[in-house]
Amino acid sequence: MLGSGDCAIYIRIATDYPLTPGHFMMMKSEKGISLIETIVAVAILGIIAAAFLSALANTSSARATNDERTSAKILAETILENIKRENYSASYDPDIVAPSEILAKFPGYTFLPFDITNERNGNIQKIVITIQHHNHDVLSLETYKVDRTS
Repeated sequence: MLGSGDCAIYIRIATDYPLTPGHFMMMKSEKGISLIETIVAVAILGIIAAAFLSALANTSSARATNDERTSAKILAETILENIKRENYSASYDPDIVAPSEILAKFPGYTFLPFDITNERNGNIQKIVITIQHHNHDVLSLETYKVDRTS
């Protein structure tokens, strides 16, 4: 609570300084924000917003690429596991190792014909599968299959 003495001190201090015309001019110039300051502030905010949106776009692109590769990997591993379950053969029927119900779970994904290379006197096969999404290669996986009958 202010007492009457405090109020008197305030009035006396305020009146100790003479008010000149220059004093009023200085107060008027400090009253608001200038146009240049406003433009600089908006430019800084624009730069920050552009950097944020660029980072957001890069994150979204990376996420989409990761999702595409993950789906391709799941499909390739499923097909390779089905090939491993089949008897050792010079070729494998794509309709058996990649039935339509599996491919239906991955719309837009296709696989190239298997690349089968016989190694070590024909007892080992190197099988490479390439998965495409909308006609561009996404992933290639390889595995080996051994002929255990000989």
